[in-house]
Amino acid sequence: MALAALLWSSSGLFIKVLPLGALQIAFARSLVAALTIATVVRLRGGRPFPRPDALAVGCALAYAALLILFVAATKLTTAANAIFLQFSAPIYLVFLEPWVTKRPLQRRDLWAVVVCLAAMGLFFVGRLGAGTLVGNLLGVASGGCLALFSLTLKLQRTSHPKADPVTAIILGNILVAVLCAPMALPGFNPSLPQVGILLYLGVFQIGIAYLFFSAGMKHLSATVAVVTGTLEAVLNPIWVFIGLGERPTPWALAGGLMILGTIAWYSLGGRKPQPDGPASA
Repeated sequence: MALAALLWSSSGLFIKVLPLGALQIAFARSLVAALTIATVVRLRGGRPFPRPDALAVGCALAYAALLILFVAATKLTTAANAIFLQFSAPIYLVFLEPWVTKRPLQRRDLWAVVVCLAAMGLFFVGRLGAGTLVGNLLGVASGGCLALFSLTLKLQRTSHPKADPVTAIILGNILVAVLCAPMALPGFNPSLPQVGILLYLGVFQIGIAYLFFSAGMKHLSATVAVVTGTLEAVLNPIWVFIGLGERPTPWALAGGLMILGTIAWYSLGGRKPQPDGPASA
């Protein structure tokens, strides 16, 4: 799980480095990722393209939106803002999960929401041009999509325990490639180094990372997976700072620490904000 989080965390730096549009990056990265995961599944004797049911399609749609929104957010705002706002997903799950599973809200649920909402507000304090504002809002939306993805993934595993969630991951990446292709392909002529970065993002940052994530989930509780997954949010802005010198505002750092701290407290305290662990963009 830590290896998966390490690979996921490299997305911010490489998305920032690439002088390509957000949709061009999303298109190429997801196309390569879908081919990578499908190839590994086939080599293992599995079925990479079984017929999806309604839950798998819903899961794939949420995952596709998550991937596109995160790349766009990273292009428009700081890497720290994009990843920390994506990790706000437990806020939405606090309300979505009880509504779906019919369990009552608890006081700790509401406290987690209040603290995380206050933390999210800190991202909109300080340096906030038009581009950064849009990027922050896209980061908030990516957190909502991560919550929907986690919830549909849990429902899929509950109703079909033997089903492999890899179907939704592959289908989601294919959807990204198909949806982005009409806008990404015109003028898409990456240089050889840029092709290398896109291949890395598809093969390792999404493809191999997902395989590490899937293997880790077989041996970890959901709580440990959630807390370990927050390593991604810590490392992502660090790599961008080392590579590009991008500094998040003190307000954003404070908000990010509040969100990560709340996730850890909420997970270790009992309730699991993301029952199937984080599945990052």
